[in-house]
Amino acid sequence: MPPLNSAPLARRSFLTLAGGALVSLSACAPATQNAASEKPLGKLPTGDPPPGTRLTIAVRTARLQLGPAGLAKELKFTVPEWPNLSAGPDIIQGFRAHSIDLAGNAGIPPIQAEAIGVGAKIVAVQERHHPTYVFATAPGSGIREVSGFRGRKIAFSQGQAQGVVVLRALKKAGIGYQDVELVPLPSTQFLTALQSKQVDVAPLSEPTLTKYLSQYAKDGARPVRTDVVDLLSVLWAPTSVLEDEAKAAAVRNFVPLWARGQVWAWENTDEWIDTYYVKDQGVTRADGERIVKSLRKPRFPVSWDRAIAWEQETADLLTEGGFVPRTEVTDLFDRRFEGLAAKAVPAAYQETR
Repeated sequence: MPPLNSAPLARRSFLTLAGGALVSLSACAPATQNAASEKPLGKLPTGDPPPGTRLTIAVRTARLQLGPAGLAKELKFTVPEWPNLSAGPDIIQGFRAHSIDLAGNAGIPPIQAEAIGVGAKIVAVQERHHPTYVFATAPGSGIREVSGFRGRKIAFSQGQAQGVVVLRALKKAGIGYQDVELVPLPSTQFLTALQSKQVDVAPLSEPTLTKYLSQYAKDGARPVRTDVVDLLSVLWAPTSVLEDEAKAAAVRNFVPLWARGQVWAWENTDEWIDTYYVKDQGVTRADGERIVKSLRKPRFPVSWDRAIAWEQETADLLTEGGFVPRTEVTDLFDRRFEGLAAKAVPAAYQETR
């Protein structure tokens, strides 16, 4: 495969933020190597957070799970707001503005945050060993498999999981960057870009994929499935939050509830389909049932060693493409929280490999 940095886009080194702003990494980070701060955070508080502790949490599924799962009463702090934000660039901007204390994302946003000097750490990990994203084609594109991506325009969000899925799929297929046109867009614009044929291909997850195909399959839009896995789903928080003992205690209280909420959703699919897929995401119950059947049981690793190795592989892939400086990811993980989520769920949901 030709060098990943052979395409002009690869050397732009951009990070797409909310509102479409582009921040040059060359102006925000060293050109050679970036490493997370190694300043120790101290011992993790073990007791309840003190009265009056507040965390603003951007984890929409957790907000919808805690109530019906009977877990909301176990929150020992106040959540003044649950921002409906999930895109990595939006979360990074929220961290920078001190308007979000804790968020759920894939593994790539912490790497991007580090690259532009926004200090944050991972406090919980879920592993997903099956593909989360499917490549959707624009109506009438005629693309049927990954080899058909050559010469096409591909939606590319560097700061989100979808971006790494694109990079991994191209690398596995032996397609060089010079063989495609990567179109920089936030994932929130992928649907519009497909509909308008601004791009030929974009990676989509559920339920967005189902909603798109139900509308455009009749016009020739197709799914192109791969075995590319986006392994990590994480909770992460600004370093300043974790340095605050009261807020760190609140994060410690939340992590097990986050894990247990996902287990509840897996074990109560009828209620979860109605709560999330039908009422919140606007898909039909039949589509919700089909989506849930395609998912796998949530798994929470007791050890983070594999997660860290995967994160380093992702960071190296981004560096190889010229998107971020060399990053050592070990200190992006706050290992004081390691295994906390796994210990909160039954053994069937623990990843021990």
